Amino acid sequence: MIKQKHKVNVIVPNDYPDFLTWMKGNNDVIVYNKEKDKAEKLILDSDLIFCLDFNSLERIFDLGDIISSSSSKKILIDHHPNPTNFYDYSLHSSKAAATCELIYDFIDAMDLMKDLDKSISECLYAGIMTDTGSFKFSSTSSKVHRIVADLIDRGVDINKIHRLIYDNNTINKLKLLGFSISKRLNFLEEFNTAYFVLTRNDLKRFKYKKGDTEGLVNYALSIKNVNFASIIIEEKELIKFSFRSIGRFSVNDFAKDYFNGGGHKNAAGGRLDENLDVALSKFLKLVRENKQKLIY
Repeated sequence: MIKQKHKVNVIVPNDYPDFLTWMKGNNDVIVYNKEKDKAEKLILDSDLIFCLDFNSLERIFDLGDIISSSSSKKILIDHHPNPTNFYDYSLHSSKAAATCELIYDFIDAMDLMKDLDKSISECLYAGIMTDTGSFKFSSTSSKVHRIVADLIDRGVDINKIHRLIYDNNTINKLKLLGFSISKRLNFLEEFNTAYFVLTRNDLKRFKYKKGDTEGLVNYALSIKNVNFASIIIEEKELIKFSFRSIGRFSVNDFAKDYFNGGGHKNAAGGRLDENLDVALSKFLKLVRENKQKLIY
């Protein structure tokens, strides 16, 4: 949009991991929970708001309330199922492997492929790569690979981007990973379920930064015969959940029904405004109640 002479501001609800800060334009991103007044003024004064990669304003909490109160036209570009009707226009498909796949489609539909330069292509590739689990999820279609081929032709160095995102760990992140697997991994064999529980003290011990637990839940899901995995993290004022599943068990429904969250059928997240003991008890109770759905 900048290339079409529009004034563009990028606002995110909260901070994001360091391994994404290499992207062009990173220094101009406004983090809502750090610059609330500035973000609110920009939203209320805007003409057009693009809502990317979320399907409900509730998913972005206070920021969603501000967007809802804005008189601006709103465009949703997203691939999460069952979006709420808060937008004026949408480019939505739950069959898409990544929101960046749809953004690529949007650029094409607007006849702006001539403006798809190397920097933009790198961002789109990063979004597609991470949303598809490095192209291993079942949603990864032949179309996705054709888009990636075009991005490579536009100059994307896939090895460089993979290294920047996945091979850019701090020593504390790796120590937290080792600690989590050796001390905080629980296996409920009877329920085909595995989960991690990390306390605030655990995070403090390893100097936790945003993104340090990214992908950790997949280690639980990789255990033989596990169909459902979770990581439960005690943050300052809430308990955060990340859910993954294999096969027919919908963690999207599980998160939406019980944990104020949502996502995709096999990958979702949620939260509870409770203490850790109460949240963990609720999670384990629900695992027991869903036993028949988890054994297959």
